[in-house]
Amino acid sequence: MKKSLLAAAVLCALSSGAAFAQQAEGPWMVRARAVHLDSANKDSTPLGLSINNKTIPEVDVSYFFTKNIAAELILTVPQKHTLRAGGKAIGTLKHLPPTLLVQYHFDAPGFKPYVGAGLNYTRFSSVNLPAGVDIDRNSFGPALQVGVDIPLAKNLYLNFDVKKVYIKTDVSAGGAKLGTFKVDPVLVGVGLGWRF
Repeated sequence: MKKSLLAAAVLCALSSGAAFAQQAEGPWMVRARAVHLDSANKDSTPLGLSINNKTIPEVDVSYFFTKNIAAELILTVPQKHTLRAGGKAIGTLKHLPPTLLVQYHFDAPGFKPYVGAGLNYTRFSSVNLPAGVDIDRNSFGPALQVGVDIPLAKNLYLNFDVKKVYIKTDVSAGGAKLGTFKVDPVLVGVGLGWRF
């Protein structure tokens, strides 16, 4: 009888301690990642367009509405790319791709996997292309995400994250549309997150 009561007391203490730790984390999470951007480079123009892949810094801010539901805003600085036609460099451009995602975080022992879906807006700027060639400066498209947060210490997490972001722009020459260039990158990231 005493052993049963003791076991029940220990179980209650552990359960309440886990609940307290979860509540103590707070609803905000900030992550910093290094992300490798791998472009799909799908081009419907006759130019054979492509941009270079690169590794970029990324910061995101998440807010947890519940234990499982969160919204994440992903930010970076404008990224410069070289635009090629048939493999030959023809110019440069910058793109700024903020993305807003709604996530579902699964309950799992020892780690916290999640999936997300949302909307990307990309703004192209500093476009330096041959005379007469131009692109649409704005792109809206869906974004998909899967990742995991692994606890390292109190409120500190190791993060692995993969996103598919749909980015495209219309390409024109002399005012006539030539086709659509789809960047549509896969972004693979690793970083640290802080929950507060």
